[in-house]
Amino acid sequence: MRAEVARFSPDDVAGYEAFMVRSREIFEKGYLELGHVPFLTPWSMVRTLPTLVRLECYRSVLGLVRKHIRSDKLRQVFSFHPLLVGGDPQHAPAIYALICHLERTWGVHFAVGGMGAVVDGLVRVLAELGVELRLSTPVEEIMVEDGNAHGVRIGGGVQIDADLIVCNGDVSWSYQHLVQPRHRPRNSDRKLRQYRYSMSLFLIYFGTDRTYDELSHHTIVLGPRYEGLLDDIFRHHRLAPDMSLYLHAPTRSDPTLAPPGCEAFYVLSPVPNLSAAIDWKTTREAYRDAIYDRLENTCLPGLRQHIVTERLFTPDDFESELSSHLGAAFSFEPTLTQSAYFRGHNACPDIANLYFVGAGTHPGAGLPGVLSSARVTDSLIPAAGEPLVRPAVLRHAPA
Repeated sequence: MRAEVARFSPDDVAGYEAFMVRSREIFEKGYLELGHVPFLTPWSMVRTLPTLVRLECYRSVLGLVRKHIRSDKLRQVFSFHPLLVGGDPQHAPAIYALICHLERTWGVHFAVGGMGAVVDGLVRVLAELGVELRLSTPVEEIMVEDGNAHGVRIGGGVQIDADLIVCNGDVSWSYQHLVQPRHRPRNSDRKLRQYRYSMSLFLIYFGTDRTYDELSHHTIVLGPRYEGLLDDIFRHHRLAPDMSLYLHAPTRSDPTLAPPGCEAFYVLSPVPNLSAAIDWKTTREAYRDAIYDRLENTCLPGLRQHIVTERLFTPDDFESELSSHLGAAFSFEPTLTQSAYFRGHNACPDIANLYFVGAGTHPGAGLPGVLSSARVTDSLIPAAGEPLVRPAVLRHAPA
């Protein structure tokens, strides 16, 4: 890394090292310590402020990188990481700079067999624990009585009783569609509309009848603009003529994901969520073609003539297939005022026995964040045999 930094900007090597020291300090506090504890009270947030101020987390990620690194290209390289969790590097707090140290220390890993293999592994664990799985069974309502969640209603009016409920659906969508408004004054529809939501994604899953051996598993194709493109996506909510792309080629690490001599890919482009006036039904093919043009001109020559299978996934699909409010791919945008206590609470503040996990809760989006949210929620759920706790008690639980 030092050699690569020096290749672009020899004067930035020392700044890079200083930035990575800060990234490590933020990682140790923000992830190892605070990433696994609940933030259910304002006081739990206040107690962390002196340390966060000392670590300069009042800056944005891009602002922190700018302090240490002068090369515009290197600033992009070391500040884009909030996009991995749905954030704008210009506004995401510098606590998300911890990702740089996390990647350098623990690496970036890929599950052989893809994410489906991770799901299969979790299913095996659930089966060993005797868990009953009901697949393709949409929940229509979380049942609440006297301030207590006591079950869920599924199709046909069937009700499943439960001592407690853990919901891993999109927090905003779940509140608005599964919990009657009178039960959630602190998560009213009005309040949920006031949140800023993350960007969405335009995805193309495609396969080719040839391999591209010169590719790496991960390729990031940066566009001609950086800050301007981020503004178009997050602030102006418009589809820009240029784009930055992430190309995922899992067959570079796991050839079993495609037939011999073939390659499997997906490419994603960050785009505005559905608060933007974009008709994806009429735009999707043209935007797909623009992405293919960009790939052919950068890293996949002659791509179109080798595509044998394709599936598009737009912000509309995030909303309709994944029940994500506004088609946001990462739930609430990770800003300073939408982090920790200000994010979706892992324990519902209005309803006893109702818990949440996932991207909209603390600590946030991304696979490490989502798994950490489950760890936080698990710490709040009473052990077997202990009495269930009302939210008034949970709000005063030590963080």
